Amino acid sequence: MEGKNLMAAKSSIVQKESGIRAVPDPEVTEKAVRRKFTAAFKLRILKEAEACTRQGQLGALLRREGLYYSNLTLWRRQINQGLIPKKRGPLPQKPDPNVRRIAELERENAKLTHKLKHAELIIDVQKKVADLLKGINEETS
Repeated sequence: MEGKNLMAAKSSIVQKESGIRAVPDPEVTEKAVRRKFTAAFKLRILKEAEACTRQGQLGALLRREGLYYSNLTLWRRQINQGLIPKKRGPLPQKPDPNVRRIAELERENAKLTHKLKHAELIIDVQKKVADLLKGINEETS
C-alpha cells in the first residue's frame, strides 16, 4: 500500500513541476466489478432509446451510458418475459385456459363445416350422375 501512495506522490510532484498531466496508475485490479443495472435504470434507458429517431442519437446514448446495443435487446426480451416489471401493482392475471380451448373448437368446427359442404357437393354430383345413367338405361330399354 505504501508503494501505491509513493507512486501517487511521485506523479503529483511530476505534475506540479512540469505542468504535464500525470500518468494513471497502470495496476490492474484482481477482479473486475460487474455492473448491475436497476429495473428503473433499464426502463429509463429503453424509453430514451425509443425516443431516438434521428441517425446517430441511439449510438450517442449508448456511448454516453457505456452500454452496448445487446444490452437493449436483452432488456427488451426481459420486459416481454415479465422479468422487469413495467409498473408497480398487481401482476397481470393469466389468460383464461377456456379461451384457448374455445378457439381450438371454433377452428375444428370451421374445418368440419368445410368438409361437410364438400361432401354434400359430391353427393349432389353423384345423384345427378345416377339420374343421367337411369335416364340412359330407360331410353335403351
